[in-house]
Amino acid sequence: MVTLAVVVGAGNGIGRAVAISLARAGHDLALLDIDAAGMTHTASQITGVATAHVVDVRDAEAVLTAVTAIEESAGPITALAHIAGILDTGSILDSDVDDWRDMFEVNLFGLLNVVRAVGRSMRERRAGSIVVVGSNAAGVPRMSMGAYGSSKAASTMLTRVLGLELAPYGVRANIVAPGSTDTDMQRSMWADPKDMSYARPVIDGDLATFKNGIPLGRIASPEDVADAVEFLLSDRARHITMQSLYVDGGATLRA
Repeated sequence: MVTLAVVVGAGNGIGRAVAISLARAGHDLALLDIDAAGMTHTASQITGVATAHVVDVRDAEAVLTAVTAIEESAGPITALAHIAGILDTGSILDSDVDDWRDMFEVNLFGLLNVVRAVGRSMRERRAGSIVVVGSNAAGVPRMSMGAYGSSKAASTMLTRVLGLELAPYGVRANIVAPGSTDTDMQRSMWADPKDMSYARPVIDGDLATFKNGIPLGRIASPEDVADAVEFLLSDRARHITMQSLYVDGGATLRA
């Protein structure tokens, strides 16, 4: 049976890796992102069916329109991987409240718009699986990440409650919580995004900011995270729901 997976945030980084992983697992794909060029690049790396839909997840009506069009043209959505998110850093007391609003609009309300559009159909059909890519910052306090960590903590709880509400209908919802991963978002926090040596302090940790290093001694690749997403969306994880799978090399000591 052909299965249809929607990947939200497929334009780059983890989202691109997830799309490629799901295509290799045999899914037809519908790619959603605000970045049309990024999705074109992602689609070029996929052998199989992959349609692209330019959507801003903050626009609930646009999300619903896209999801409706996808199901009308390609059939029922059987899997949803939601990766779309933004990051900004700053202290809680000194940061701009508008930056907080922007982060919550994308990381929380954008997620809400997507799962409402996709989840209602899954509930009606009594079938489907959802994986949301969160962050290990949702479970561990990190200096300068008050807004980001709070938005990811909220999206994590949203997903867990969603999983509880959908469980009677046979629909699962889980979280993959990456740590530091080699993406544009990660590199945007380095003085020189092109210089891999800036990964070293991330791996070693920083006592002054109370940040653990990474016990496995490396930052993740997007593919590391994508493999976890693909597993949780698959029937191999059919009895797993409402869980957070940390993919961070042990950085949070599973706090």
